Amino acid sequence: GQPKAALLRHRGLCNVSHEQARAFGAGPGTRVLEFSSLSFAAATFDVVMALPKGGTLVLGEREELLPGPDLLDFLRRHAIELVTLPPTALAQLPPADLPALRTIAVAGEPCSAELVQRWAPARRFFNLYGPTEATIWTTTAELRAGDVPTIGRPIGNTQVLLLDAHGQPVPVGVPGEIHIGGVGLARGYLARPALDAERFIAHPFRPGERLYRTGDLGRRLPDGRVEFGGRSDSQAK
Repeated sequence: GQPKAALLRHRGLCNVSHEQARAFGAGPGTRVLEFSSLSFAAATFDVVMALPKGGTLVLGEREELLPGPDLLDFLRRHAIELVTLPPTALAQLPPADLPALRTIAVAGEPCSAELVQRWAPARRFFNLYGPTEATIWTTTAELRAGDVPTIGRPIGNTQVLLLDAHGQPVPVGVPGEIHIGGVGLARGYLARPALDAERFIAHPFRPGERLYRTGDLGRRLPDGRVEFGGRSDSQAK
């Protein structure tokens, strides 16, 4: 498709970096893998995971990062401690002894219970959710073996509302469209006023603030966590 050029604010990225340190415990010397292409928003997620905190950002050649034995060998040789991968990439890694790897985060696609069962017992395992328009990362769930995956709760300074077609909150357990507010919200799209008007709407309960309509569906569980429910349209994200 055609890139939409979301115009993001520096404060949103600062918030992401702060929340990463709080959630994942990255600090001086932490070895973080740069897995994503530098043309993808997720690459920035890895950069601010490591460098502002005095960590080490480890980059590899494309061939070294191919999911499977090559990536597994790279993780072992470079003693990677913290990695963020799409679930499909992690699923292609054979179970192996990775003594340095203490934290795995998956993002970008739905996470299966089988993947959690395989990788969570020996380390911390997080399922992340968030669109570029809300500065990459919006919610997080720390999962343990046996858990049914959810996308968890909003990170700090971020709001998630589940609204119906009339812009009203849906009850607990009822699917609604995920709307995001907070410091991570983009200014809008570059030279796309019609798309801005469609996707960045006035906050119905906080005058002067905006929400981003994600087009994603979710439902809130009784304990406040959000369960992802797919798309409300046919768009691939």
